[in-house]
Amino acid sequence: MARTMAKVLSDLNLVTQPITVENKPGGGQVVGTTEFALKDVGNDYKLMITSTPFVLNYIKKEGTATISFRDVTPLARMQMDYEGLAVRADSKYQTLQDLLDDLKADPSQVTFVGGGAPGTLDHLNSVLVADKIGVDISKLKYVTYDGGGEAMTALLGGNEDVMTSNLSSFKQYVLEGQIRVLAIGAAERVEGEFSNIPTYREEGVDLEVVNWRGVFGPKDMSPDAKAFWEDVLKKLAESPEWQAELDKDGLQNGYLPSGEFIKVMEEEEASYFETYKKLGFAKE
Repeated sequence: MARTMAKVLSDLNLVTQPITVENKPGGGQVVGTTEFALKDVGNDYKLMITSTPFVLNYIKKEGTATISFRDVTPLARMQMDYEGLAVRADSKYQTLQDLLDDLKADPSQVTFVGGGAPGTLDHLNSVLVADKIGVDISKLKYVTYDGGGEAMTALLGGNEDVMTSNLSSFKQYVLEGQIRVLAIGAAERVEGEFSNIPTYREEGVDLEVVNWRGVFGPKDMSPDAKAFWEDVLKKLAESPEWQAELDKDGLQNGYLPSGEFIKVMEEEEASYFETYKKLGFAKE
């Protein structure tokens, strides 16, 4: 997202100075977000891009995060990548309801696979679906692999039943006819090439699950810098060039201004914390 933003911002002359993109790997975003929050206070010339795990890491018992979105300056939510459940093209599960019937009958007979450890968003996606239909989530079988690629290999190899991940990760395999996405956690169906994929709500599960990506400034960012970036990011989100890049990657335009973005993160934090408590994963 950062590299795409840098390119489109330059192409549209919304920013006339060079933008350098730097990766800060480690700890499932914890290393990068913590360093930014603590070391770049008041730096009007540095931004951070992060996603839903920024919220999760702060409330997870096993997490090491000591900072949250309250320790930086949220500027805008820019992208949404809906979580979903997918099966092999030859799976007996033709619809989400087929899968839910088996889960209700005996949750231990279905194995979910994901590219994230227990407590990550991929895992929570399967847990939330099961919890919504009254399944004992302690009996849910979830197998974790080291990344989405390995998880997809396990699914296609017939080692696991259902993969939990986001729509952009499924895109290539859907277009190649290798998998079928049973449903996604969107408020309504997405437009375009995936418009045939139903939402959880359409399938009777009152649930939305989204991995957003947003832009943050440091704590104590100056009012002028905050106003500048809020204006620039709004113009970027409204541009056809940005939408074209989103479409290319199978992503949705999730633009929200600062105030609305903060409210969404507050609501997510409270909701995910309740789920973590049920799993025994909540930070005390």
